[in-house]
Amino acid sequence: MTMKLFTLILLIPTVLFLFSSVLPTILGAKRVKPIIQLTLLGSVLSILLSFVGAFYIYTIGNAETSLLEFQNLGLSIRVDVLSMLFFGMIALLGFVIVKYSVNYLKGDARQHVFMGRIAATIASVQLFVLSGNLFILFLSWVTTSLFLHRLLVFYKERPRAQSAALKKFIVARFSDVFLLTSFLLIYIQVGSGSLATIFEAIQQTDLNASLNLELATVFLVLAAIFKSAQFPIHGWLVEVMETPTPVSALLHAGVLNAGPFVIMRMAFLLDASVWASNMLLIVGGTTAIIASVIFLTQSSIKTALGYSSIAHMGFSLFICGTGAYSAAVLHIVAHSFYKGHAFLSSGSSVDVIKTKRITTSERLKNPFRIALGVILAFAVYLGIAVIFEIDFNSNVALFAVGLVIVMSLTQVIVPIIDTKQHVSTVLFACLLVGLVATSFFGFEHIFHTLLDAQFPGAASMTSGRILVVAIMLLLFAIVVSLQVFSPSYFNLKNATKLSVYLRNGFYINSYFDKLIGAYDIKKTNA
Repeated sequence: MTMKLFTLILLIPTVLFLFSSVLPTILGAKRVKPIIQLTLLGSVLSILLSFVGAFYIYTIGNAETSLLEFQNLGLSIRVDVLSMLFFGMIALLGFVIVKYSVNYLKGDARQHVFMGRIAATIASVQLFVLSGNLFILFLSWVTTSLFLHRLLVFYKERPRAQSAALKKFIVARFSDVFLLTSFLLIYIQVGSGSLATIFEAIQQTDLNASLNLELATVFLVLAAIFKSAQFPIHGWLVEVMETPTPVSALLHAGVLNAGPFVIMRMAFLLDASVWASNMLLIVGGTTAIIASVIFLTQSSIKTALGYSSIAHMGFSLFICGTGAYSAAVLHIVAHSFYKGHAFLSSGSSVDVIKTKRITTSERLKNPFRIALGVILAFAVYLGIAVIFEIDFNSNVALFAVGLVIVMSLTQVIVPIIDTKQHVSTVLFACLLVGLVATSFFGFEHIFHTLLDAQFPGAASMTSGRILVVAIMLLLFAIVVSLQVFSPSYFNLKNATKLSVYLRNGFYINSYFDKLIGAYDIKKTNA
């Protein structure tokens, strides 16, 4: 099988999804069944072709082909481990979301419209991860956003949904401008839109001597930041819950990954830049800290999941900033499946919680026990690292990511150590921490082996980047320490005041509402 023939076959599900998106206009509301069947066929075929693509790469290797070309642009598809990994992930998530949507909107008068719009969005995401040049990458980036917008405004009678969609639309257009500027600068410098040609040129070019590429990298990062709902332009993401649940699942588990993915795809460009990587570290790390703290104050499960997604996107960009791209891919894939399941099962989760009485043991507030819990978490983590023969001296990026993870693991052990629990419970907590650490190092090794050729090799960090990473790690440590020691030392009155601001996201979203006139939209539709 030739590469061009395989590429054409690989695009069949995308074509089926696009055809499904126009069927509602042709068939109308009375014939929704053919639309559902064609969308499900596209989903199943996507899963099958993801396995075929994996086998193709294993036997032949990576490839990039142009089906239609003009001025080194046009319809070009890139088949490599990164594209097929994300294609397979989207295929599985898309199948589940489509199946869920069939039952979720059964009986809705506009189900045919919804299925068409969700099919169009999935098609755009598939084309996005398979893009082989800048033109297709940008085109699918924009169309994905536009098709998603049509899903966000599905219920026109819901003013909050309209307001959130408007904010998302404005932010997305900024990200489009940033990405277009970046791609134009790259094209001018390299003289080609082919990703393969660009990657080769970047590895032979000193970015310090190329203002175009340095600026292109900065604009690329800005595009990813705006696309991924980073602080302080995050507000729209926690307001789009008025849309049907499958849209939330598709957004948080798939479309939101566009920002980190474009950074991973252009990793060679990022690796050669200093300023852009520092931007990712600062913005991504700060967003991860702020959003995760706000997440803890939310009473609405979907709003909490929204802030969780913001934090995870921030952490993904932070990991990319360190240069540990394989770990970033692992994090994105794991988060996508977790968040897709979380949204689709959010309703039943509430019902389960209502039927159970949740009790927690009273904390002893013993600083020595708390300190012991922190030490124990680090000891278990480092022990697993020794077993995997991790050399943190030669891989500072992995060490930085590992420190953040071990800080989070203290939240598992400390509450148990600081209560009157049986020894078996403490041992179980240690086992759980060990399992998490083993999973991280094990899967990171697998992803690193698979994606080795897709990303630049581990290089020594500049002193400036190490300083930025150290500062961000210190901030992570301060936040975790406050949470760990808060039962003993934090004033409850001050905590209550702070929680009000945290619960409302420091009211940043309110300023955005005033800026775009969102309050007028809500009043008009009231």
